[in-house]
Amino acid sequence: MPTAEPTSKPLAARLAHIPPTVFSEMSALAVRTGALNLGQGFPDVDGPASVVAAVKEALEAGANQYAPGIGVPALRAAIARHQQRHYGLEIDPDREVVVTTGCTEAVAAALLGLVDPGDEVVVLEPYYDSYVAMLDMCGARRRPVTLRAPDFRPDPDELRAAITDRTKLVLLNTPHNPTGTVLTREELQLVADLAIEHDVLVVTDEVYEHLVFDDRAHVPIATLPGMWERTLTLSSAGKSYSFTGWKVGWATGPAPLVRAVLAAKQWLTFTSGSPLQPAVAHALDHEPDWPTELARDLQARRDLLCDGLAAAGLEPRVPEGTYFATTDVSHLGWADGRELCLALPERAGVVAIPTQGFYDDAEAGRQLVRWAFCKQPDVIAEGVRRLAAADLSR
Repeated sequence: MPTAEPTSKPLAARLAHIPPTVFSEMSALAVRTGALNLGQGFPDVDGPASVVAAVKEALEAGANQYAPGIGVPALRAAIARHQQRHYGLEIDPDREVVVTTGCTEAVAAALLGLVDPGDEVVVLEPYYDSYVAMLDMCGARRRPVTLRAPDFRPDPDELRAAITDRTKLVLLNTPHNPTGTVLTREELQLVADLAIEHDVLVVTDEVYEHLVFDDRAHVPIATLPGMWERTLTLSSAGKSYSFTGWKVGWATGPAPLVRAVLAAKQWLTFTSGSPLQPAVAHALDHEPDWPTELARDLQARRDLLCDGLAAAGLEPRVPEGTYFATTDVSHLGWADGRELCLALPERAGVVAIPTQGFYDDAEAGRQLVRWAFCKQPDVIAEGVRRLAAADLSR
């Protein structure tokens, strides 16, 4: 029997104004055109073989049913050891750690668990696009602090103006996607001082915590005086160990904040990745130096990409961390970065990501394009060769 078309729009109002993620759009464009994907941030080589072997072992040992909603004990203990080993943070794995389906779910559960409609949330822009989608779903009032080209550093006066007695939470991201900025201890101290002054919580997305370059150090804001008790730290194995498809992440912090994450997460996925969780525990405990080697390799690939972009007339801001470099393309004459990115597959056989959709301040991001260097050197070399050979002007 034919089904009648719905008489009204089926999409909920909370989602109607949120466009589809640009990452799916541009990756589909790469597949459709056969272009090299220098846009979406996933590596083209897997992480340690011993970790893959640990998954096989877990599968054969029977880790195929529901894991505890909070995460398997072995992984929670490994996460606690990771935080102590790298940052000197002493964490109770039974009360101060929750395992999530990637850091994206950790962000969603943290905001759903901590933010009420009407709460003000300060967020650095440009931002990973799930932040805005989740803040809108929570009914939060977004207060962006813009990292402006070419330096992409937070302006202290803008930060002071954004954090007020109406602020519930500051949502940080360092190392920062998409700009590659690594917040300094001094910049984080200003956030900490304001959070303490205004009694504000901090949620910090640190998925790129180990992928920093040029001998820089990542400083978790939770390690600063007075900040542990008001900070929820999010991370994952996806970026540090090149297993982005596994979607194993976590949140750590004081028990009340972790309980808030779990209160929301139980109604999202409840649990996931039973055989993957013990494998990630193996990675954290038995492959602790692998992310350092990855960062060293990525730094060389960063330099290959940035040198090639510069030679192609696309001078980038050299990133301090992450997978990404950003170029201002205003000199090419396109209306915006998106128009250029849609034309790139035909012009150059390359796909990149326009970053204007990651801003509330549309003008600040209108002419910016993000490039990924988490690809094999030959792929990067071919991509920049194509760009150099193409006519990229409007």
